[in-house]
Amino acid sequence: MSADRLTVGVPRETFPGEARVAIVPAVLASLAKAGIDVVVEIGAGAAAGFTDRSYADHGARLGTRDEAFAADVVAHVRACGANPDEGRDDLDRMHPDQVVVGIADPLAAPDAVRQVAERKVTAFALDLLPRITRAQVMDVLSSQATVVGYRAVVMAADHLPKMFPMLTTAAGTVPPAQVLVVGAGVAGLTAIATARRLGAVVQGYDVRRAAQEDIESLGARAVALPLDAGAEDAGGYARELGDALTQRQQELLARVVAGVDVVITTASVPGKRAPLLISEEAVHGMAPGSVVVDAAAERGGNCALTRAGGRVVTGNGVTILGPTNLASDIAHEASVMYAKNMAAFLLHLVHDGRIELDLQDEIVDGTLVARDGEVVHPAVRAALEAQEEGAAQDERAEEVPR
Repeated sequence: MSADRLTVGVPRETFPGEARVAIVPAVLASLAKAGIDVVVEIGAGAAAGFTDRSYADHGARLGTRDEAFAADVVAHVRACGANPDEGRDDLDRMHPDQVVVGIADPLAAPDAVRQVAERKVTAFALDLLPRITRAQVMDVLSSQATVVGYRAVVMAADHLPKMFPMLTTAAGTVPPAQVLVVGAGVAGLTAIATARRLGAVVQGYDVRRAAQEDIESLGARAVALPLDAGAEDAGGYARELGDALTQRQQELLARVVAGVDVVITTASVPGKRAPLLISEEAVHGMAPGSVVVDAAAERGGNCALTRAGGRVVTGNGVTILGPTNLASDIAHEASVMYAKNMAAFLLHLVHDGRIELDLQDEIVDGTLVARDGEVVHPAVRAALEAQEEGAAQDERAEEVPR
């Protein structure tokens, strides 16, 4: 490796249970062609099925964690706020003018971005990538959501005491499972397609009216609820509904939920708690043996009875699963897709073997969260100010008059 070439460090992920890796051997050639050398922490890809030997054979250098963090750029799966506890151990490994790239959850954990900014690190949050055509090849949220949607259906099928497809046998006809998928983003649409491939009868629901066509294009029936429109922001993401509309939505969904065997929920709002869509009453209206897989559990869950990372069985025999990192369950393919996204993003930043930041570029401007010792992203700054004001209010409320 040449001393004047740009280096990218790939540390082992330290978030509990995280098996993915940010760079895989297959993308090393494209990075090398752009003048980028890669230093991989020993064992970084092992949990995803990528051996140290495979990295070395494709041109990477193996090293310690400190050596990975000594690189010009550090490529994470979970960076900053997406790994708030274990990630603190790496803050002192960072150095000024270093670039850190990964999923950072900056709107929910803006203080983690501030801590990185204090190290004078330039940080990019790939989960803030704008939804534009040029950015699709870098879209880590979509690639990982694809894995989540698939895995959620497989998990549901494993726990449901029925088979998904309709079967005609000498012993009689087995009816198909009835599946409802709530949320028609990438994860939801993948779940719909997977459940359909397994032979289930599938319905899909999304508060965004535009999503109904996507649901029907996959052969599922779109559930239409008589709610007001306007539940989608300018970026194409769902936004929060008012309390009255949310309650009405729960009541209407409960009627649909009562008639299905499986509910898979994937609805989320960036930087917010996941919307509560499936009420306790709706779960109690399901038949014994039914299954709910709440893929939004990490954000608080779409189901009132979800326990993040756990399994709940109700008195009427309904199982509620709250997985918090479904993409990591299929770490090999998830890592392959993530690495392609990461490589595309890095190649977008690198020109003639150097990082060049064009702040007029939508992709750079939309993902840049920290630079020159400051939190620079407007939405993240606003979230940080709101967090600090909330903490100040709590402190004032705890003051006891003399």
